[in-house]
Amino acid sequence: MPPLGSFVGSSIGKKFLMGLTGLLLVGFVVMHLLGNILLFNDNPDPFNKYSHTLINLGALLYVVEAGLVLFFIIHIFTGVSVWRTNKKARPERYKVLKSAGYPSRQNVSSRSMIYTGGVLGVFIVLHIITFKYGPYYTTMVDGVEMRDLYRLVQEVFQSPLYVGWYVFAMIFLGFHLRHGFWSAFQSLAFYHPKYTPVIYGIGYTLAVVLATGYVAIPVWIFLK
Repeated sequence: MPPLGSFVGSSIGKKFLMGLTGLLLVGFVVMHLLGNILLFNDNPDPFNKYSHTLINLGALLYVVEAGLVLFFIIHIFTGVSVWRTNKKARPERYKVLKSAGYPSRQNVSSRSMIYTGGVLGVFIVLHIITFKYGPYYTTMVDGVEMRDLYRLVQEVFQSPLYVGWYVFAMIFLGFHLRHGFWSAFQSLAFYHPKYTPVIYGIGYTLAVVLATGYVAIPVWIFLK
């Protein structure tokens, strides 16, 4: 068995890390949306209590955030590296972008992963700056003073420019997940004629549900 460093530096190793970190990040995206669903409530208290609970995790929160940052860095680095390798191997651009059927699953999503990923990378940075380090409002809930993050979200999503950018980025998230979820299992060397099409279908459904859920939040707040 080759040393760990050689494996990580190899094409297979990079794809493995990209797939593993990708699935971990999908898990985070799912959990983040489940928490944000509380924004559909006209009462700000449930969302603020949820946010306050996360903040009160203390050192554990910093460990989780550091882990997420590490996952993002590894995912981006390995993704760009694999993309550059593939581009060198096939420098000619596709003349006609058409979807390919089973088993290649080539489509617009698969050919635009580097671009949708780039947009999402910019979105994440701006998202953190806007909400994590944005204005710090406070409120009282059940006698406890906490950050009024609900108010900040409501204010931010009154901007049609920001809502438009958010919707645009979340549509790209859907495209990225459509191919990324299925591809992650391929990168982890999981392939079965019976189960792989099921995983592909799950990935497609997950992409639609997550993109729709994230798009609905700012649109609903803006229109409300």
